[in-house]
Parts: sequence; C-alpha cells; structure tokens
Amino acid sequence: MGCVTAACLAWLGHRVVGVDRDEYKVRAVNAGESPFHEPGLPEMLQQVHEAGRLSATTEMGQALAGASVVLVCVGTPSEPDGRLNVDQLRRVSAEIAAAVESHEAPLVVAVRSTTFPGTCEEVVLESLGGAGKAAVVANPEFLREGAAVRDFLEPSLLVVGGSDPKAVRTVASLYSALNVEPTLTTLRAAELIKHACNAFHAVKIGFANEMGTLARAMGIDAGEVMETLKKDDRLNASGAYLRPGFAFGGACLPKDLRAIGFGAEMLGLRLPLLESVLPSNSAHLARAIEQVQALPGRRLGVYGLAFKEDTDDLRESPAVAMLERLAASGREFRVYAPHVRMESIFGANLSFLLGALPEIRTQMAGSLGELVEWADQIVLTQPPGASDAAEIAASRKPLCELYRMRSH
Repeated sequence: MGCVTAACLAWLGHRVVGVDRDEYKVRAVNAGESPFHEPGLPEMLQQVHEAGRLSATTEMGQALAGASVVLVCVGTPSEPDGRLNVDQLRRVSAEIAAAVESHEAPLVVAVRSTTFPGTCEEVVLESLGGAGKAAVVANPEFLREGAAVRDFLEPSLLVVGGSDPKAVRTVASLYSALNVEPTLTTLRAAELIKHACNAFHAVKIGFANEMGTLARAMGIDAGEVMETLKKDDRLNASGAYLRPGFAFGGACLPKDLRAIGFGAEMLGLRLPLLESVLPSNSAHLARAIEQVQALPGRRLGVYGLAFKEDTDDLRESPAVAMLERLAASGREFRVYAPHVRMESIFGANLSFLLGALPEIRTQMAGSLGELVEWADQIVLTQPPGASDAAEIAASRKPLCELYRMRSH
C-alpha cells in the first residue's frame, strides 16, 4: 500500500520520498523497480524514477526534509483477541515526532493505515505530543491487492478526516487530479468508515455464500438467484436501507427470515449469518427501548405506530413492541400515528395491536397538536412529514429520534 501510494502520487506529479527500514525495498525503489508483484506498478515506478519524482531512504529525517505531508502506510495486523496491533504505528509516530523537532514548516501527518476509531488520537497524536507542529488526519486506503494501482487512479471513495480543516483540505488536494469527490469528515468517522466498508464487503460475501448454499441444497441455480437479485438496483444492489435507525418489522422481513431458517434446518444446514439477523434486530430494538426508558420526561409522546412511514400496517411493528414494554413498566405515553385510525383497522392488524396494547384506544391522540401539547418528550419512531416536522420543531419539546438513533 505504501509503495503503490508513493508511486501513484509521484505519477500524479507530486515529489515523493519513501521511507522504510527495509533496505531491499529502498534499493528497489531507487532503481525504479518494484519490490513485489503488483500489476502496473513496475511500469509506473520506472516512469516516476526516470522523471525524478520518487526516491526512497531509510532515514526519517531525510524523508521529512522539505516535506509538507507525510503519509503513514505501516501495517496494523490483527492480534488473537481481535484488536489491531499498533506497534509499527507507534514506532513510526515516535520517529516522526523526533524528526519534526527540526522541521521548519507545519507538517500534516496523514494515516493511511487501517486504525480503529480513537487510534489516530491516542497513538499518533499523542506520540507527536499534541497538535504542535503536526496536524493528524485519517486518510484510509481502499486498495485491493492485484488491482491497487487501478483502484488508486480510479477511486470510488476518497475519505479524509480530521479536526484541522486546513490539514484535511491539504491531504484531499493531493488527489485533486483524480475523478472523485472527496468526503471530508471527522477523524474518528474516517477511521470507522474503513471498517464499515470492509465489514459490508464481508457481509455481502457471507450472504451470497449462504444463499448459494441454500439454493444448491434445494437444487436451484444459485448463480441465477443472485444475478436476478442484482438486477434490482433500486432496493437490492443500492444504498436502500443502509441508514442507521429503528428496528425493522412488518409482514415480510421477519416472516421470510423465519421461513429461510426453518427451511435450512429441515435440510440440515447451518446458515449463521442469516440466522443472526432476527436476533440482531431484537437486540437493536432492545437498545432503542432502553434509550426511551431512560428519557427524563414523565409523559412520552410517541409519533408513529406502524412498522414504517406511509402505511397503517401494524404487524410486527417495532413501535408496538416498544410501547408494549413501556406499558409493562408503567411509563405514561400517548401515541399519534399519521395513517392509523382505530375505526379503519381490522382483522390481523387489529388483533395484533389489541393483543399487545389492550388500552391503545385511550392512549391514541386525536391530532399531532394534542400529542405535542400533552407530552414532556417527543419520541419519533419514523420520519415525520414536512408539516408535522415543522409543528414538532416549533414545540421546542425534547426529541428522541429513534429512526436515526439520536436525541436532542
């Protein structure tokens, strides 16, 4: 990652000095040769070497002389318990701190290494002795081995995070020749974004493999199933649902997950990823309920009863489950549901609601204004429409927005 970053930045026109303790790597780069196999890297190294834009050294002080940005690209391997080993990061940070004492201009230290949120502050910034002469930003890499050069030059994501806006912009400007809009964020968010991306990739692979396992056990073409799934780029292969918020519910998702679990069990299959989804959803709902239970207001006004906005379907609604818990604990609440009218629901919908909340008819507010006036605290289980949002904001009542998991 370090060598590819150095070569590509030099190819973009920057003057780059690489520093490494490994003398073999330093000699290779200084000869315009790649110290390892990576498609496209040997040709690029040769070009930037001949152009005089890339050199290498084993001396940190020499590497930093005249530099305005240092990019840290050391390994952070996994320990047996899962934590990241930051020994190399700590050592390099100490070397930078020693070298920066004689550095004239302010230095920006950009951490390309994968770090868990808080590491840049607790390891790198602390080693540098605070902000002082060096500002620290997180600039995680998204390079795949075997396609690293192409991934660098044709990035789908560029993230730079830090508390110093000038330092963040400085690092983002290194990539200005590339066709990508930089995401500028906080230090810890940038660190977590890298983990979120890799976790999502792993989940996608695990999901595809488990669906493939189930399909093959049933004599179904797994490739056809997944290729068809990908054709829907509005809900499936898209950003749909990738929004932290309240638990899911409704008549489809829980039911179909249970059906998959039952079918897999009948076939003697274990599908741990899919089996974990409903327990995960239950745990998320429990966290939301704990958050609401901890609210200081005596009278809770709850906005939303259905499992999502723009419907009156109450089946397996997480809002109903939450209210059932609140009622059992003796909390005082009233509910306003924009699309739920007691006189208009019937059948399974009504049975489910009354089974969970026998007193719901007396707990329903006739209007949003009535709810807002009565409540000490407003709990939003779903995003309100524009006019409702304006009325809620005008009330200046404390808000707990479960649909995006925040209170204010």
